Amino acid sequence: MSDNDGLLPAAAAAPAVGDEGQQQQQQQNQPTRMESFFAMTKSLILRALIIYFVSSFFRRPQPNATQDQAVANAGPKITAWNYFENGTDFDLHIWLSEQPDVVNFQQKNNLLWLQEDLTYGDWVSGPTGNGIYTHNVKIKASPHLLNNGSVYLHAFVTRAGESPDPQSPKYSKHGHMGHQQHQLNKFKKLRVNRNYNLLASEKEKLEHELKHANLKDQIVSHWHSNLTINLVVDQTNWAQGSVPAPLDEYVKFVDGGKTYLPIVFVNDYWNLQRDYFPINESTPELDLHLTFQPLGMFKWQLYAAKQMKSKWAGNVLGEIMAASAPEETDEDQDSLKETLLDTNIYLLGITVAVSILHSVFELLAFKNDIQFWNNRQSLEGLSVRSVFFGVFQSLIILLYVLDNETNFMIRISCFVGLGIEVWKIHKVVDVNYNNQQKVLGIFPRISFKDKGSYSESSTKEYDKLAFKYLGWACFPLLVGYFIYSLLYHEHKGWYSFVLNMLYSYLLTFGFILMTPQLFINYKLKSVAHLPWRMMTYKFLNTFIDDIFAFVIKMPTMYRIGCFRDDIIFFVFLYQRWQYRVDLKRVNEFGFSGEMEEQAANKRLEGEASANRPAGAIEASPGAEATKAAANSTPTKKTAAQKKQD
Repeated sequence: MSDNDGLLPAAAAAPAVGDEGQQQQQQQNQPTRMESFFAMTKSLILRALIIYFVSSFFRRPQPNATQDQAVANAGPKITAWNYFENGTDFDLHIWLSEQPDVVNFQQKNNLLWLQEDLTYGDWVSGPTGNGIYTHNVKIKASPHLLNNGSVYLHAFVTRAGESPDPQSPKYSKHGHMGHQQHQLNKFKKLRVNRNYNLLASEKEKLEHELKHANLKDQIVSHWHSNLTINLVVDQTNWAQGSVPAPLDEYVKFVDGGKTYLPIVFVNDYWNLQRDYFPINESTPELDLHLTFQPLGMFKWQLYAAKQMKSKWAGNVLGEIMAASAPEETDEDQDSLKETLLDTNIYLLGITVAVSILHSVFELLAFKNDIQFWNNRQSLEGLSVRSVFFGVFQSLIILLYVLDNETNFMIRISCFVGLGIEVWKIHKVVDVNYNNQQKVLGIFPRISFKDKGSYSESSTKEYDKLAFKYLGWACFPLLVGYFIYSLLYHEHKGWYSFVLNMLYSYLLTFGFILMTPQLFINYKLKSVAHLPWRMMTYKFLNTFIDDIFAFVIKMPTMYRIGCFRDDIIFFVFLYQRWQYRVDLKRVNEFGFSGEMEEQAANKRLEGEASANRPAGAIEASPGAEATKAAANSTPTKKTAAQKKQD
């Protein structure tokens, strides 16, 4: 973007908040553009599903019709015509004002751009032959703007030769003109980095505290040098009161609903958040690159829906979701925009399709996981300790998410995940609540007792032995990472340090959670007790991650990390091939193959007995053969015993 080149010194001269080393560390940990797009696409799909289900339960009653809508609905619908027909000559007026609703037309310096002799519906005029016109202007930063004030752009579209000034003799007839205002500056929060090395001396800690004592998180006005003014070219016959949201905010009706004014749309969607820079004394003049471009109906609907996203989310889930973690949302939006601009269209389509499959598999794995544990009758062959370890892992992730001010939807998903892991505890152990002996005089004392199907089998011994071996490998690694993080990383405090250290460790070695189950399978020589449906969906997601590890450019270590789950997967496949089907072992629903065969035989015998005559049972050859076989069994056993003697 060549127009931003002149602004780079101003941005560099702005006071930086935070330590350079910490920023470099954060940049190294940032995922690549395609990774961010893949994760964001999945997040958007999951959000859409969650919002759909929540909104279906908490639908707000329809608001009462306003007076205008009542008048419009009183009789037959009147379709309106566009005030600008195709081929209408018009002028574009761009004015600057410090008020959102008032423009001082007498101050001619506020006129930023006057583009005359434009034609409505013309897509081939302009310097480049595509209907696009550009204009560069410098704006002096007033004291009002330097003191975190706001400045607004007012875009007017009038018929050729007319003026938006009410005091001008050329004022538009009846005031009919297209108009839209837009705030040019944007307020962003600059956070102070208060992290420090926990092993620093008391003197260094005191100097750090004094340095940051007077520093606070500041909300600073920021500027971007690019802005696009769109004029929607469309002749749809809208009816007053029937325009769908969010388009109804831009369609303005006049003449009793018979006409609607030309639709002006100020578009800043493609302005990347990282290109905004703070407005201060080092920026006495601000560059502004204006672009006028006609816009079709379909694109306008997309842009308008994007701008209304926060308001729509607030109507469904409240203001908390709409206002949570705006900085993170800006970064995600930048990743999405860059991907849309720079990625091959075919790879982009494949990414969206695979992201949808990934989300569907995640939901199916979630559903089958709950179904498996809800219907489970026997715990033979399952690692109960892994369930408790999963609760610990989910708790650490939730505390880490809450400590780092992440997105509201991520907090909700982590909280739900922890609730499911806690629910599993009731399925794997017997939980007793002792109200006679309370902790701190409030909470009942909780005790756990192993279920009979777990303690009476050899599974408990193998589970304990697996975690013993696992501890020998994991605890040295945990201690080593503890020392490394304490020496070379900066943290907000000891609490944040412990959470960050445990979260990073679990994120890196989370795949080892399945290794105790592999050990139990090896000892029992069976895999019939595993939830294969849920695991299949998870393995499909792992396979999708592997595909992106090959396609997307990413660091080598991250790429290796994508294949670590494959090792567990292939070991499970080997065990499934090695340990053949054993009809004596029970499955995840508490049934075995022998039990199923016995039930089928009893059912067949009962049906046969009901259909035969009463005297035919004794004369049945099958009954005699069965009796003879039963009588021959002890004889064979006796002969075998004699042979052993």
